[in-house]
Amino acid sequence: MRLSILGSRKIAIRFFSTVLMACDSPREPLLSGSSNPNPQMSSSANAPKRRVLRRIRSAPQADLAPPAPAGKDNGPIPCAESIFGNLHPSIKQVAIYLTIYLGLGTLSFYLVKDDITGKKTNNLLDALYFCVVTMTTVGYGDLVPNSAATKLLACLFVFSGMALVGLIVSKAADYLVEKQEILLVKAMHLRDKTGPTEILKEATTKKAKYKCLLTAGIIGVLMVAGTVFLCQVENLGFIDAFYCVCSTVTTLGYGDKSFSTSGGRLFAVVWIMVSTIGLAQLFLYVAEVFTESRQRALVNWVLTRKMTTGDLEAADIDCDGHVGCAEFVLYKLKEMGKITQEDIMLVTDEFEGLDVDQSGSITASDLFLAQSTEAKK
Repeated sequence: MRLSILGSRKIAIRFFSTVLMACDSPREPLLSGSSNPNPQMSSSANAPKRRVLRRIRSAPQADLAPPAPAGKDNGPIPCAESIFGNLHPSIKQVAIYLTIYLGLGTLSFYLVKDDITGKKTNNLLDALYFCVVTMTTVGYGDLVPNSAATKLLACLFVFSGMALVGLIVSKAADYLVEKQEILLVKAMHLRDKTGPTEILKEATTKKAKYKCLLTAGIIGVLMVAGTVFLCQVENLGFIDAFYCVCSTVTTLGYGDKSFSTSGGRLFAVVWIMVSTIGLAQLFLYVAEVFTESRQRALVNWVLTRKMTTGDLEAADIDCDGHVGCAEFVLYKLKEMGKITQEDIMLVTDEFEGLDVDQSGSITASDLFLAQSTEAKK
């Protein structure tokens, strides 16, 4: 049993060695017949050899795309479309669910309009407004169900609405905010001579921070717009308007101040959904920022603390008395919480499945044999 465990560990080390390190000697091409695309670089073979880590590239996107039709040449790469021109599948899914929810809710509350009491303006608009207020759990109290059937209907829509809001927060809102991150970073470095590579790097390393700032800015704009609208259309004083905005955005909804006109409720249908969901997303990003800061602190501690003999013994996975680069990297990644022993074993199992000849390395013939075996099954 111990020998099999040691064998799996050695295979894991070999696998991660091929992923993380470049060999000291020139490597043969994986596929026979492949030529060196840069023959002029062959002179570098006489240069002093040194052990270097390689940057691993992800799988090219062209391999994942459907092949072009036969007989047609590949044209120029199309320009990136706007987020509204080619929506992400998750955005389409959320839009469909939201449309169905608002449609069914508006129809249901319109049919029981006589069992809803309160300040009414237009029956259809009131039904849509009541549906949105229920979905976002604002609950002003300006419109309330007044029969047993209507109360049960409201209970059904409040639970399904909360689930829909959670779906929007997890998919649509996060996706739309991420689309604006690069624009925010560019705006912050408008006067600096910063290239696209540096901008992309900063947007990646400080992703949560910029999403938090962007969402906070959007919430600020929405609160100002809501306050101005309530002052101008609902004829509320500045304090009362700001008070109504805060109670709405936080879904507190006391009900003493609300949207009571037709124009106000039409505005509220969109404004309430965007503002309440935006605030929930902001809290999520703030938690993400704190989590990332703690993770960075842990990484910094792992990288700066001094190694001990106990650490070397723990890093020696194959128990051969030596700690190689792959073993050291794996040990540090486990300390940082980036990977676990279970993750390593899962990758090792996949490696063993592809290494058909049990040579400790994967070749093109191994992949062919593995795929043939799967096809027969």
